[in-house]
Amino acid sequence: MNPRVNILIPTYNHAAFVAKTIESCLAQQTNFDFDLVIGDDGSTDQTARIVQSYADQYPAQIRAFLHPTNLGPQTPRELGGKNNVLFLFEQCQAPYIALCEGDDYWTDPHKLQKQVELLDTQANVALSFHNVEVQYEDGSPSHLFNGPLPEYDTIESLFQDNWFVPTCSTLFRNVFRNGFPDWFKRMAGGDLGIFILAAAHGKLHYSPEVGGVYRRHRGGMSNLHTPKSRFYVENRVQLYQELDAFFDFHYSDTLQKTVQKYEQMLAEIAP
Repeated sequence: MNPRVNILIPTYNHAAFVAKTIESCLAQQTNFDFDLVIGDDGSTDQTARIVQSYADQYPAQIRAFLHPTNLGPQTPRELGGKNNVLFLFEQCQAPYIALCEGDDYWTDPHKLQKQVELLDTQANVALSFHNVEVQYEDGSPSHLFNGPLPEYDTIESLFQDNWFVPTCSTLFRNVFRNGFPDWFKRMAGGDLGIFILAAAHGKLHYSPEVGGVYRRHRGGMSNLHTPKSRFYVENRVQLYQELDAFFDFHYSDTLQKTVQKYEQMLAEIAP
């Protein structure tokens, strides 16, 4: 098989969710080949067993990398899972990559087809994303991730650090075959960094159609990435300073405003 899309799925202790994730990806209806590239980061529950069972059933469509121990980094916790994601990107050689973490899932079986057609026909678009439903483990009412957004956007909106691109909604051009810059390896969380690197090559395209579900639960990494965490806020200040230099200070006005925003947050956090 020569897939046009690699679906990158990092998992860690997702036994309660991962079967639905995998099934929703396999249910995609396309006129091109795609495969699932799943990396389990040393889960201590039954995630690896579940992933292996699907890999056994669908050997042509699933590549499973079941790491016996967590790839780290172990500390700080805010960087957890980064090495697994970097490993998975090394396995992706298709022209396009879609992301769907092991606790999220897709609801539109034509999602990939729509996004690939868009990027095939619009060479100036580097990343496609769509709206998703947010569901809560604690039973809180679900809601849409985004309100109204422009159909097209640029990297500068990402530099403002407004969280508007749901990870499980993205498909982007594979510009990662030569690896990642050092600042990406140091940043807390990695999704934003992936989107920034993709958007350095073209525009963002947004569809308001709901194509998936983003789950919020106690084990989710997003719980660690909050403005209440001193490490996270300090890490964001460092990140945006490094990004300014990485992009040769072309976006300094936007990036330095974001730095100032996080410096203000830092001043409000008790030592």
